[in-house]
Amino acid sequence: MTAERRDPTALALRLLARREYGRLELRDKLLRAGYDAGDVALALDALVAAGYQDDARYAEMLTRTRVRQGHGPLRLRQDLQRAGVEPAADTEIDWLVQAKAVYQKRFGDTVPADAKDYARRVRFLAGRGFTGDIIRRVLAATGREGDFSAD
Repeated sequence: MTAERRDPTALALRLLARREYGRLELRDKLLRAGYDAGDVALALDALVAAGYQDDARYAEMLTRTRVRQGHGPLRLRQDLQRAGVEPAADTEIDWLVQAKAVYQKRFGDTVPADAKDYARRVRFLAGRGFTGDIIRRVLAATGREGDFSAD
């Protein structure tokens, strides 16, 4: 068995050279590669101490990526929880502006034609991870929100 095969640090460094990983995700990859759990824990501790792996940095990267992809706060929170990391502390995102941009990109300046179209637009924004309040505010800006809402 090669030295690399016994020590998960080399594989972890190769993975981290490509992109950021959360500790939990990196641990799972190393365990699936067949490394001993104790060796993996020691390797991860060493990588954290050396500054190669940082959950806060990973959370910032994941946040930037999800915002760039047009996802909302609910989706972001779910992805961060799944990755086992805390949200980035200094991230200030105007979710209303984000939702309006996503809506504009998908639907342009058109207004909902009927209640079915309105519901389709609500589902689209909800599926992207935006809250009900933000969705209502975005659709109210179309000028036709009152015509179709089920309030």
